[in-house]
Formats: sequence, C-alpha cells, structure tokens
Amino acid sequence: MAGLLDNVNQRTQMVGQNRLELLLFQLKGEQFYGINVFKVREVLPCPALTAIPHSHPVVRGVSYVRGETVPIIDTGMAIGRQPIPDEELSESLVIVSEYNRKTQGFLVRRVERIVNLNWEDVHPPPKRARAEYLTAVTELEGKLVEILDVEKILAEVSPIDDSVSESFQSTLDTSGDAAMRVLVADDSSVARGQIRRCMEAVGLEVVICNDGREALEYLESLVADGSPIHDHLALMISDVEMPEMDGYTLVTHCKDNPALAPLYIMLHSSLSGVFNQAMVQKVGADEFMAKFNPNELAERVMAVMDKQQHMPS
Repeated sequence: MAGLLDNVNQRTQMVGQNRLELLLFQLKGEQFYGINVFKVREVLPCPALTAIPHSHPVVRGVSYVRGETVPIIDTGMAIGRQPIPDEELSESLVIVSEYNRKTQGFLVRRVERIVNLNWEDVHPPPKRARAEYLTAVTELEGKLVEILDVEKILAEVSPIDDSVSESFQSTLDTSGDAAMRVLVADDSSVARGQIRRCMEAVGLEVVICNDGREALEYLESLVADGSPIHDHLALMISDVEMPEMDGYTLVTHCKDNPALAPLYIMLHSSLSGVFNQAMVQKVGADEFMAKFNPNELAERVMAVMDKQQHMPS
C-alpha cells in the first residue's frame, strides 16, 4: 500500500464538487467497508502489538508507528462482529488514521482499493441491527459498501468528557436575543449529541439536520419569504463528511446564494489533517475547527455571536 496517499493535491481538487474517495476494506467475511482517504495516514502490515492492562476489550494492543504510540482497534469487535484471531494477525493490515485530533489504527483483514464516488450516491444507513455503527451506505459494482461511524466507535472505546466546564460557562454572555439558534449538520449521532449538549450548556437553541442536503433545504425554507437569514439563525456548524451532500458542497451552495451568504459557517470535522485550511478557503467557509473540544467550541461560537450582536444594525 506504499504511496496510498500520493497526489493529495489532486484529491483536494474534488473539494466543493460533492465527491469523496473511499479506501475499501474487509473484516471477517465478504462485506466491504469504507473509510475516507483523507483520514488515512498509511496502511501497514499488522505490527507487533503490546497488550495494555485494563484497556478496552477491542483494543488489541499498542504499537510504535513512526515515533508515535498508536492504539490498535479490532474493527470487527468494535462493531459487534467476530474479532481477527491471534493466529491471523500476521496476515492482517492496520489502517493508521487521524480522527478527532488523535491517531489510532484499525485492524482489518484486507484492503481492497480506493474508489472515487459522488456523495449523492451515498445514502443514510438502513434501519436494521448493527446499523448504529454506520453513517452511510453506497453500492459499488452491485455490492453494498458500509461506511462506519468511527466517531461512535471511538466514543465507546475511549470516551471523552463532552461537557462545558462550569467555570467556562460563567464567562459566556447569552443575554440579548430571546432565541439564539445554531444549526448543526452532522451525520454522526454521537457528534450531533456532543455538539447539542455543548451548545445547550451555554444557553443556545440547537436545530439538527442529519446531512448537507437536509440542511440546505432547511436553510432555503427559512429565507423563502424574503426574511434575512440572521432573523432565524446565528450560525451553522457543519460536518464535512455527510451522505447526499458533503459539508464543502453545502458551504458552496450557501455562499453562492445571496440570501444565505451572510450566514457564518463553521466546518467542524474529524478530518483534522493538514489539508483543511486550503479546503475551507476554497469553498468560502468562515472557519474550520477539528473535533472535539467542548470548551473551545463553545468559546469560538460565542465569540462569533458576540461579534454579531455588536455589529451596527
């Protein structure tokens, strides 16, 4: 898999075109799964693993990868499927990835290839057993590809404190408008819950959309009567990876619409690699923030709202 992430600049050109590239892999069995290439650092043969006492059962151990201690998660176990047996580890692979400012490896049985898709061909998962670990599905060559909710997996393996500290809350001024609404667009149920709790902790009302297309339709409905968007919303916090329409394309549509262009848009993504600032500038988003730090998110949102409240009418 050497050279898997070559030509990153070429892939960046897809930004705003509602396209993505998935790295396809398999666990035990024939089912295909996908992970966004931008989240992948490299793919390695499974290295020697050192067991960590009292770690989560799905963490098979840690390994030293390019100067960094990386936990290795058995992906199958994490979603309720069969683990890879110890005797098969030497034939397995590790997808080293960066999510939510942390690096981890996902143990898989085999890696297939990279495919280029349109987000319009990626759909919300069906309502069935184990679908809670999926953010989306797509069809490729007659086969179903399941896109895992990695944020849910990580939240279960290594829970984070998603509360806004009391001392920080006391510094926030939510006086002023009777209803200060924030629109949140995210396909991960875990991420939606984290952001909602963060915003409500500082006194803000939250409107939730599950993907970019739903968010765009909601925004267009708000201004259909000719009213200013700021009569309805203070800002929007959007994920990047979403079925039907990604966050970059959502921003592009908003900024191209004079009625929606004034809306402050923060892209809030687990895609915390080095490419995001160029992408954000290309589509015209106002800000990018890597997931997930509740105090930092609350502070930045309130700074935006404070600035808007003090702008001359």
